[in-house]
Amino acid sequence: MLRTQAGKTLRLAFPIIIGELAQMALHIIDAAMVGAISYKQLAASALVITAMNIPFVLGIGMTISVSQMVSMAHGKRDGQLVSHYFFNGFVLCTVTAILISFSLFFGKGILKHLGQDAEVVELALPFMQLMSLSIIPMLLFMTLKQFTDGLEYTRTAMVLSLCGMPVNIFLNWLLIYGNLGFPRLELTGAGWATLVTRTLMFIALALVVAKHRTFSRYMAVKSAQWKLKWTTMKDLLHIGVPSSLQICMEAGAFAVSGIIIGTIGAVAQAAHQIALSCASFTFMVSMGLAQAGSIRVSNAFGRKDRLMINVIGRSTLITALFYGIFCAIVFTLFRFQLPVFFNKNQEVIHLAALLLLYAAIFQISDSTQAIGAGLLRGIKDVKVPTILVVIAYWIVGIPVGYLFAFKFNMGAPGIWLGLITGLTLASVFLVIRFLRMSK
Repeated sequence: MLRTQAGKTLRLAFPIIIGELAQMALHIIDAAMVGAISYKQLAASALVITAMNIPFVLGIGMTISVSQMVSMAHGKRDGQLVSHYFFNGFVLCTVTAILISFSLFFGKGILKHLGQDAEVVELALPFMQLMSLSIIPMLLFMTLKQFTDGLEYTRTAMVLSLCGMPVNIFLNWLLIYGNLGFPRLELTGAGWATLVTRTLMFIALALVVAKHRTFSRYMAVKSAQWKLKWTTMKDLLHIGVPSSLQICMEAGAFAVSGIIIGTIGAVAQAAHQIALSCASFTFMVSMGLAQAGSIRVSNAFGRKDRLMINVIGRSTLITALFYGIFCAIVFTLFRFQLPVFFNKNQEVIHLAALLLLYAAIFQISDSTQAIGAGLLRGIKDVKVPTILVVIAYWIVGIPVGYLFAFKFNMGAPGIWLGLITGLTLASVFLVIRFLRMSK
């Protein structure tokens, strides 16, 4: 039974994973194309992504509430409730996206107060503005994606994400390097390319949801169900706020670590960004598995099928364990080859190769903690896991990293030891809690 359920979860997860990897690939391609100009451009890109990461993942966490509630209503075979949750969720996520975007746009001056290299900050400011604006179409795209994923139609967003890649690469080629008569904007050009690509992706998915016959039954009842209700908003916030905080705790730990590493120097910052980009890429597979497992568990939760909740959860955790081992092997074997795709500076490559060894160590715990958190969201257990994540990353992980980095003079590798500690604790906490709660 475990093997059968693992196969079903993987089939649901595959399009989600491809879509997530496509989105992550856009960031990696941007970093590689910008890094080809200079490592300071790469460091500036890393600084902006790091500074924006915490607010951005707060928005992502809010969109997750849409898939959870839609999936639960779908498990009850209640199409009208699905439509109602979709509308209220879209309104909630739209307001969230606008608030996050404008806060970052007008708060870009914070980059000057993070103790970073002055030239890197100057390069980062215009890029920060454009990336802030692109958050609105990106979060709206993700909200629609969570709706379609919650109904287990996961291929739609995957296709659009894949189509976005060549568009973004072509726009990068035009605007970063100034080809075909376009101005050479370098890092700012990457920002414009991202903004345009994300906007086109959102518009395309919105047209599919509004016009395609697959979703017509949910659009047909909009006159009756597309009404704002505070009780519905509370249900969405009950999932969305803790989910946002959970993701924020992990992303925040990496963001703060990146800022701390940036105070060491531009070389350390660039190497950290390379290793983190690679680790983030493999993590997208874990996120896809977590989303698929969460959707299936949530569906079973809506049907009140307790046995299936446990079986789906255990099979997904076993899959995550094997995947983590595979990633650890890949990072170890190719630690010197991977950094070359981002930068040619030998000092940066050497340090990035060392950090990739640390990234290899936490691949198993990173994968299993993501699955544990997703499964717990599927059974609407979000408050206690949020507390456990805070303890793992912020009470233990960050202080341990700071201690190794500056008290024991390990530098950037010391920060990564702290990340390993936090991820491992989070994995143990969340997996044990799900196994107990699902019995």
